[in-house]
Amino acid sequence: MIGFALRLTVSGGREAVARLAMIAAAVAIGVGLLLSTFASVNAVERTNQRQVWLDTGAPSRTEQASADPLWWWPHGDYYDGKSLTEVDVAATGPTSPVPPGLTHLPAPGEYYASPALAKLIRDTPADQLGDRFPGRLTGTVGDAALASPDSLIAVIGRTPAQIKDAPGARAVTTIASTRPSVCDNGCWDNAVRGDAMTLISSVVAGALIFPVLIFIATATRLSAATREQRYAAMRLVGATPRQVAALSAVESALAAAAGTVAGFGLYAALRPLVATVPLTGQQRFFLSDLTLSAPQALGVVVGVPVAAAIAARLALRRVTVSPLGVTRRVTPRPPRAWRLIPLLAGLAELAYFVFVGRRPATGNGQTAAYLPGFLVVMLGLVIAGPYLTMIVARAVARRTRRPAALIAVRRLADDPKAGFRAVSGLVLALFVTTATVSIIGTINDYRGTLGGDRQTRTVVEAGSDGRAPLAGAIPTRLLTEVRAIQGVRGVAVVHANPGSVGTVAHRRVHPGDPPLDAPALVTCSDLAQTPMVGRCPAGASVTAVDFYAFVSLQSHPNLPWPAASISTAAVAKLPVQLVYVATDGSTATMERVRTLLTTAYPHQQAQTVGDWGTDLQQELAGWRQLANVVLLTTLPIAGCSLAVSVVAGLSDRRRPFALLRLTGAPLRLLQRVIGLESTLPLLAVSAISIGTAFAASALFLKSQMHYDLMSPGVAYYALVALGLVASLGIIASTLPLLKRITGPEAARNG
Repeated sequence: MIGFALRLTVSGGREAVARLAMIAAAVAIGVGLLLSTFASVNAVERTNQRQVWLDTGAPSRTEQASADPLWWWPHGDYYDGKSLTEVDVAATGPTSPVPPGLTHLPAPGEYYASPALAKLIRDTPADQLGDRFPGRLTGTVGDAALASPDSLIAVIGRTPAQIKDAPGARAVTTIASTRPSVCDNGCWDNAVRGDAMTLISSVVAGALIFPVLIFIATATRLSAATREQRYAAMRLVGATPRQVAALSAVESALAAAAGTVAGFGLYAALRPLVATVPLTGQQRFFLSDLTLSAPQALGVVVGVPVAAAIAARLALRRVTVSPLGVTRRVTPRPPRAWRLIPLLAGLAELAYFVFVGRRPATGNGQTAAYLPGFLVVMLGLVIAGPYLTMIVARAVARRTRRPAALIAVRRLADDPKAGFRAVSGLVLALFVTTATVSIIGTINDYRGTLGGDRQTRTVVEAGSDGRAPLAGAIPTRLLTEVRAIQGVRGVAVVHANPGSVGTVAHRRVHPGDPPLDAPALVTCSDLAQTPMVGRCPAGASVTAVDFYAFVSLQSHPNLPWPAASISTAAVAKLPVQLVYVATDGSTATMERVRTLLTTAYPHQQAQTVGDWGTDLQQELAGWRQLANVVLLTTLPIAGCSLAVSVVAGLSDRRRPFALLRLTGAPLRLLQRVIGLESTLPLLAVSAISIGTAFAASALFLKSQMHYDLMSPGVAYYALVALGLVASLGIIASTLPLLKRITGPEAARNG
């Protein structure tokens, strides 16, 4: 029977070959995108795994080995908005462990750099970057230790004496190969592998898969009615229902199998492009990371043809009841209200975490909690779509008297499943787009204001958190060198205040910060060079300043600070907490200052206002990139699904339309019928989908991050409007086909 089905499938003339080619091409596009999505998720996991070695110094690690201890101190640095990772190491013997990507440990005065960092050092003047690294570059860090070809990582050789007093330094005997069970803030790569990033990546991956699966299912139903008539004719000559089902399954599975093979070829062609998409921030993937697991590849190879066969079998349910089932169709049972239950259940699952007031503590727990909720909501939209289409169609039918509208809404009311099927992909795309833009936009609104203002963005500073001193005194030579850099506008030396001289009169900088034991002390001559911090009272030589004013994101040039009853000579002898350098804001000036301060104080990080937000901004950039990927993937897929569905619907109903034309119905009337049949469920269910997406996003944000949903910007609404207009354009572009396929020859009994 299978052999006969194969011969029948490929020997049906040009029409049969064209039908198979269309199904195969549509399935190939869906499979290619589906495989690219799977590979991207795998690449994120491989990227994370190659960064685990940076967690070697985490306090929660207890792994021990019989090896000479290795002093380990990871710390960060920045260059022109780029985050650098530096690991200082000092061997205590020949068996000290070696990090991945290195052939041996660097000796004191040597360092390894990743290829991207080595190139950056070569291309940048030494006084802006290279002078921060001691000695000579002795080799490159291999790919096994890098998250991306763009990773900026250095492993620097030191002596134990240079490292052991650094904050966070530890002696270790093993290099981490798995993530510590308890991480908190002790893991170095927390910013990249944050729980929110893992959760949102999972949600987006699931969101991308749904429209692709809808597209594949839509493609396998091409020319369903034509095949139904052919199979009904076979029933009339004696074919059994089981034989007809086998023929249908073989034909659909054959086309889907061909499309699956082509989809793997499309995936191979897309891999280099997908590797350039920085899903985790500002860095690309290694091409080798974009691979598929055996279960994923096998699942697609087997699952897509099997799903196509099942879809074909379900489409022929009425044919297997009676040989005349195609020509004497009865109105399908109307959808029932129970179809709303999955949609409401998904929203209820998300709402549960809001009302109970707590969420799972771990990233895996949060993914397990929220991802099913979003997926159930999307599944609920697909299940509830026909019922909602029927309700809207019946409501419109009661209020319209125009022939085209009556024909369209009556058909939608009688067979809402077919009407919704055409727009289901776009409805899901709108849900995914709305939810992604809403969630990421809200996070960005709450967390994305770390850029500082025009004045604070020009500052470079090195120092402590306001409690422990930076140094006993600043060398005069260092201050002279800093002030001599072209573009430096002023330098303020912020001193500790162990004697609690003066009080802070204005706690208006960061109201949420914990109170300090005493204000910092600054000479008025220094404060005059850095006016963004505030001003001294007239006649004062030293002022008492809230230390947090020096790490504020906003300038306060008119904020008056009180005078401190201490001489400038006495202040100069006090410990230094911070060196605050105002510049002209140019990259060259700021990086030269940073290099000098980093070299002078290797255990303290020289930072700018932009640096404080760099890691978070990179994470936000990764989320925004995910939103862009969703927009650029789901909307075209939905457009293709819509085009395929409309064309398939026209092809399947060409005989009824041809009969209507023979009875005198004008072509324009039939075109309006087709347009209304597609437009009405599109607009109605899309509005419900968008509202559902806002509700799901608000529940997620409230329970996960305690944020209130922020309305998306004008760009989102413009994008939705553009998407709907484009969808209407796709529908309109298929209408000229109606004239070609509804000629008198199409009215013949088949």
